[in-house]
Amino acid sequence: MINTERLLAEFQKLVSFDCESFHEAAIKDYLKEKLLALGLTVEEDDAAEKLGSGADGAGNLLGRLKGEEEGAPLLFCSHMDTVAPGRGKRALLLDGGRIVSDGSTVLGADDAAGLAAILEALCVIRERSLPHPDLEILFSAAEEPYCRGTSVFDFSRVRAKTAYVLDLTGETGTAAVRAPSILSLEISVAGRAAHAGFAPEEGINALTIASRALAALPTGHVSEDTTVNFGVISGGAGKNIVPEGIRILGEIRSLRHEEALARAEDIRAVFAREAGRLGGAVTVDVTEEIRAYEIGEDEYVVRRFSAALASLGWGRAELITTYGGSDNNNLAAHGIRGIVMANAMYDVHTTGEYTTVEALRRCAGLTLRLMTMEDTP
Repeated sequence: MINTERLLAEFQKLVSFDCESFHEAAIKDYLKEKLLALGLTVEEDDAAEKLGSGADGAGNLLGRLKGEEEGAPLLFCSHMDTVAPGRGKRALLLDGGRIVSDGSTVLGADDAAGLAAILEALCVIRERSLPHPDLEILFSAAEEPYCRGTSVFDFSRVRAKTAYVLDLTGETGTAAVRAPSILSLEISVAGRAAHAGFAPEEGINALTIASRALAALPTGHVSEDTTVNFGVISGGAGKNIVPEGIRILGEIRSLRHEEALARAEDIRAVFAREAGRLGGAVTVDVTEEIRAYEIGEDEYVVRRFSAALASLGWGRAELITTYGGSDNNNLAAHGIRGIVMANAMYDVHTTGEYTTVEALRRCAGLTLRLMTMEDTP
């Protein structure tokens, strides 16, 4: 029932919007009109104001479509923003059905593919008058920077307790059921400046403190389900000056929230120890970006997903663990049980990102089946 030509045209239109994070106003207005035209009621929240996005920013969109059949309401979610470089994007259709950018930007299938699949499913429901339960559609803003949009969303507005988030790379039928907590680290090391030639002994080298601490800390996979990374180091005023201050940015990801917190405390202790040895000072600021969740394979949301795949003759679901965050982390934190569906996007966050016509069609077909299939016991 999927109209492939319409789906492809919609995807290409969505890709054409400049919608890097905090600059989603134009695509938000377009999506709002599309949902209204499909018979949904639509509300936009005040996320843009709360996040300080400015005139180009957008709130989260929540659409509702009243159902004609019994069954618990369902939530479908995709995000409106893209990573950089995302200005001037074009979706180029190659022979064989592969869709790419021109190589100067990301394609934006993350997450235009999810948006297009949801819109196409709603189009088919409307034109064929297909029965469905109450449907809620959440198009989120500023998802890429640690799900900032849904971090300020009022989840009391959502009735659904079951959600499908279209925001995962991989083949149709793959779904993430477990994702990590992510803690951001900002470490400030304070020493004392001095002339590096005349009186270096009068200084306290903040870089030495930082390097000793970093050398003492494991990074990468520090345990089976936890990673630590320090990605940015900056500071110093000149090559002939003992550096007075060093700033380090990093992150911790763990499938166990308590483990992430414990690693943060270990990092704080090691930096404090090395600063104390040399007479410096250090502050370690820890920000919880998103919190870990795990969805059981026997939960309703997974059973329904598996049943939809089986009814389409597409085999068994592939349930995976991801170390990436998504809006599903924030949904889970508010009692909504969701999984993250693969939605026709590959090599995301690179200028080599691509999708295919067939992958888009399959994603839209699965989304339609999830919206319209009879309730799963």
